[in-house]
Amino acid sequence: MFDTHELGRRPGALKRLTRSVEAPRDLGIDGVIGVPEGAPLTLDLRLESVMEGVLVTGTARATAEGECVRCLEPLTFEVEADFQELFSYPDADDRGRSKTADPADDAEDDEDEFFLEDGLFDLESVLRDAVVLALPMQPVCTETCAGLCSECGIRLDENPGHHHDVADPRWAALQGLAETVQDGEKDNMGGAEPGVDEKQEK
Repeated sequence: MFDTHELGRRPGALKRLTRSVEAPRDLGIDGVIGVPEGAPLTLDLRLESVMEGVLVTGTARATAEGECVRCLEPLTFEVEADFQELFSYPDADDRGRSKTADPADDAEDDEDEFFLEDGLFDLESVLRDAVVLALPMQPVCTETCAGLCSECGIRLDENPGHHHDVADPRWAALQGLAETVQDGEKDNMGGAEPGVDEKQEK
């Protein structure tokens, strides 16, 4: 929770602050990459008093952990997420809202709004949205990571010449026939050709 009492309600009043907080649980993309719970999360904030409430602009910095989607090696990612959100005063009027507006629309608008409570505001949901959007959906250890061999799982970056001689399954039957023909030719080479024997006898 952040306190805005020192800022006051005079429009134009400004306050800057830097704070290090512990990362909340599940801050990231589940099973892919995220900031570990309790890890340091550095916040640079600018609080500005406006007519409707307090405009919070800031940057969050942290180190996310995950694994490469190609080779499954552990990796770290320095994440920097910018955000801006208006925290409204609870007693702010609705001068900008039409009196004939649909109540359902009002409910949807309220879900997107954040409010100050006794001069305090909570950044967790704002931070969660900003940090998750700043994380890579498919993190890689390097842009050129070759991944793993699909046959044996060996890491291809460590074995660049690695390959398997795999026959196309559509040609498997012909491959078997070719091997049979080759075996037959080897058997024939063991004895004299019939035509040669006949010529020698004449």
